[in-house]
Amino acid sequence: MSNEQQPWQWEEPHWRGLVNRVRAGRRLRPRRWKDGARCALALSFDSDHDTTELRDGGQSIGRLSWGQFGSRVGIPKILDILRRHDVRASFYVPAVTALLYPDEQRQLVADGHEVGIHGWIHELNANLGYDAERALMLRACDTLTQITGTRPVGLRTPSWDFSPHTLRIIREMGLRYDSSLMADEDCYELLENDEPTGVVELPVEWVRDDAPYFWMNRFASHRPYTPPTAVFDIFRREFDAAYAEGGVCQITFHPHVIGYRSRIWILAELIRHARSHPDVWFATHAEVVEWARLHAV
Repeated sequence: MSNEQQPWQWEEPHWRGLVNRVRAGRRLRPRRWKDGARCALALSFDSDHDTTELRDGGQSIGRLSWGQFGSRVGIPKILDILRRHDVRASFYVPAVTALLYPDEQRQLVADGHEVGIHGWIHELNANLGYDAERALMLRACDTLTQITGTRPVGLRTPSWDFSPHTLRIIREMGLRYDSSLMADEDCYELLENDEPTGVVELPVEWVRDDAPYFWMNRFASHRPYTPPTAVFDIFRREFDAAYAEGGVCQITFHPHVIGYRSRIWILAELIRHARSHPDVWFATHAEVVEWARLHAV
């Protein structure tokens, strides 16, 4: 097929092939969650820290210091809230972050949290060939394993950038799940070229992520900012709907975004709100995935 063809000129086998490379398979919603819980709340934190600047080849001292805030201020506040409420969560950590802040990752594991793969330096997978993406993912996995003493079982691609090779690499590495795609609100099995893979997707969504509401780049023409009360209302409504349906509510935070005094209360208040409901299971992404895999109806 000519590279000069426009999408409306593609033959059906071509566009079907693109769509079917990675697609949602069977939905994995259990009748009840662990210990008879009605709803699962899966909190996650993408510990990008300095890598948001480094991955673009940036050398801005100011933006690197913003990344440092995530480790110096954001993570301690987050861990304090999670400890006070006895909640375990999942942290997705670029390998370069782990090398810069190894004690932070060890503390996460000591507190019972999950550490998952989040790339090497927060690279964009779609810009890489198969060999480069695979090498970086293996390197990242080995680095996290060496630092934390625990081999990751799940992946969240940096910037949720899932390449045509990513699922193949996930399968080759024997990872149990991914949390980068958006085809559902419940867990689902990933299909590769219409074939079930056994890999579970715990889907994300930008509406359940703090960064699109708060991300600040003073050099950009568009500077999104949503009042923290409005962001909490969105997250609360996402939880309330998941609770009503008996599903899973997955939320993504970033330590260098949510860690500010005017925002960190969102995390604490969301946990309090969920705690006010009976039968809510607070779990890591790995725990949610395994329960969904084994008990889906």
